[in-house]
Amino acid sequence: MKIIHILGMLLVALVVKAASPIEGLLERIDKGASRKFMIEQVKSPVDFFELDQKGDKVVIRGNNYVSIATGLNWYLKYHVGIHLSWNGMQAELPEVLPAVKQKERHETDMKYRYDFNYCTFSYTMAFWDWTRWEKEIDWMALHGINLPLAMVGTDGVWYNVLSKLGYTKEEINDFVAGPGFQAWWLMNNLEGWGGPNPDSWYKQQIALQKRIVKRMREYGIEPVFPGYSGMVPHNAKEKLGLNVSDPGLWNGYRRPAFLQPTDPRFEEIASLYYKEMNKLYGKADYYSMDPFHEGGSVAGVDLDAAGKAIMQAMKKNNPKAVWVAQAWQANPRPQMIGNLEAGDLIVLDLFAESRPQWGDPASTWYRKDGFGQHDWIYCMLLNYGGNVGLHGKLKHVIDEFYKAKESPFGKTLKGVGMTMEGSENNPVMFELLTELPWCPQRFDKDQWLREYTVARYGKSNPTVQDAWILLSNSIYNCPDANTQQGTHESVFCARPTEHPYQVSSWSEMKDYYDPNDVIRAAAMMVSVADEFKGNNNFEYDLVDIVRQAIAEKGRLTEKVVEAAFAAGDKKLYKDASDRFLRLILLQDELLATRPEFKVGTWIARARSLGGTPEEKELYEWNARVQITTWGNRLAADEGGLRDYAHREWNGILKDFYYMRWKTWFDYQTRLLDGRKTAAIDFYAIEERWTKATNVYSSEPEGDCISTVKRIFVEIFGK
Repeated sequence: MKIIHILGMLLVALVVKAASPIEGLLERIDKGASRKFMIEQVKSPVDFFELDQKGDKVVIRGNNYVSIATGLNWYLKYHVGIHLSWNGMQAELPEVLPAVKQKERHETDMKYRYDFNYCTFSYTMAFWDWTRWEKEIDWMALHGINLPLAMVGTDGVWYNVLSKLGYTKEEINDFVAGPGFQAWWLMNNLEGWGGPNPDSWYKQQIALQKRIVKRMREYGIEPVFPGYSGMVPHNAKEKLGLNVSDPGLWNGYRRPAFLQPTDPRFEEIASLYYKEMNKLYGKADYYSMDPFHEGGSVAGVDLDAAGKAIMQAMKKNNPKAVWVAQAWQANPRPQMIGNLEAGDLIVLDLFAESRPQWGDPASTWYRKDGFGQHDWIYCMLLNYGGNVGLHGKLKHVIDEFYKAKESPFGKTLKGVGMTMEGSENNPVMFELLTELPWCPQRFDKDQWLREYTVARYGKSNPTVQDAWILLSNSIYNCPDANTQQGTHESVFCARPTEHPYQVSSWSEMKDYYDPNDVIRAAAMMVSVADEFKGNNNFEYDLVDIVRQAIAEKGRLTEKVVEAAFAAGDKKLYKDASDRFLRLILLQDELLATRPEFKVGTWIARARSLGGTPEEKELYEWNARVQITTWGNRLAADEGGLRDYAHREWNGILKDFYYMRWKTWFDYQTRLLDGRKTAAIDFYAIEERWTKATNVYSSEPEGDCISTVKRIFVEIFGK
């Protein structure tokens, strides 16, 4: 019996050892890699990691699994020259790892490293499966993320809640948004758009969320679940006799109603919501709630009572829980959070790199007292709508973080966060932000960039480094006071007008850099491309930078088109418009070389989630609508949502954006000829593409390097 007991104990020990998420992570990076490292977990009052050496083994030491994973990533980047990015989470490690010659330690007093905006779950992750999510969770751990929003499968919670409140399946599906639009439903902006969802969708998302949450918790990552903030269907007054307020419309869509905190059933419905959430995913220690988001009317609402009711319901479910709120426009309303206890609320300063609310008097969204007694997180929004384009404030993000940290408001600064509306873009900016907590003092942008390029591409190259420094002083040097919503948008994606400039309605674009700097940087990258053939990170960046250069050329060419029309010069108009259309086709061909820049990848992910032809078509329609018209005619045109989530991608460039511009150029040519012509109904043209089901390839087409070089020579002649 004693021998059996000992064997049993050894078996348990082996199972525990094999279950280490760090070992699993290493094996996913490179099979057999876990044997090359020693992983040591030690207690510490602060998060830290150490890189060390014992014999022929590299030691990664830290106080928890996330810290250890962060240390592993640091070692791979800065000791091995391996940069794991969202589109390349595997690498071939050297047979003998470079030794850590001197013990290296990094620690942070930034308790929270947050990830995701509600919008990210729609603009980027709407159609992810477990394979893609597993890579993302590994990426999060490697980058120190320990507090991500986790909203997958919340529709399943609502389905169960509303069923118990007496709603039919059809009524529930009139309330719950479709796969491409759930972010705005959960932010109380709209109901039902994109649906109705099939029964299989709810089951699928619940199963996916269970796997996501399980893996997060294995790492020690704390999921932030959507909590209950008073949202109910718009007809809750008639259906349930509830005392509700009407928050009004959002860009043409009817918002859900807000259940008044004074209604005796507020606590009952909140308790039911948390009960159903707990059943599916367990209790969380953090819940995200943003009532009255983006212009929601608060008329007739006692904001102080609302804040207290929301907090009380959350605390009843879990006394340790903390409310996580987004600082966006007027939210969170000071009256709603002013009387809540310190420590019970964390505010995400959502757009801190451009419109900080933490107390910086230079901000256009200045709050004199910041967030008062409440903890807050310095966030970078960076991307809107998942739009494609180089963009950032490299130096400013560094400077503002340390400025905030050293200010009187630094006492309540508890972390950094990535709050992008769309991810899978601008990896340099996200890499920078996630390193900030581990760097005790300000550092030089240029020196950081030089080290970044070596880590990202695996070797040092002065031409590449100079190209990136040039970009960092131009397109990645958006002025401090600039508040534009994301990238300097590509004119190729604009709905044509006589004087096109921005693509989306709210971009606030301003010309802040010299387009020729981008073109010069692209030429520098092209000049050394052969040295990096087959390097995934380099080829991705090369295509992205050349794509930006072609977009710059397109904007310059469109100005010639405008001038030719104004002058009535038919020949110049024909030549310039033909050149512009040729640029779109060349851009389409360039982007076909990388799956990340293909509309076929986006659509294939959507269709893969469907189990029947009808489901596949619904999900494809969601995918197509979101990145084009966004909404119905009213929401698209009068609401201003059209092209908000435009994508400069292969496939859609040729079949959607080219088509719009060709239609416009033909229309203007008729005007130049003095012929009468009817105004163009662009929405009708665009809607046809959203309803189509033609197949787009998701596989890369053509050799990346040779295609880039040929296209670059044709356009720029060098």
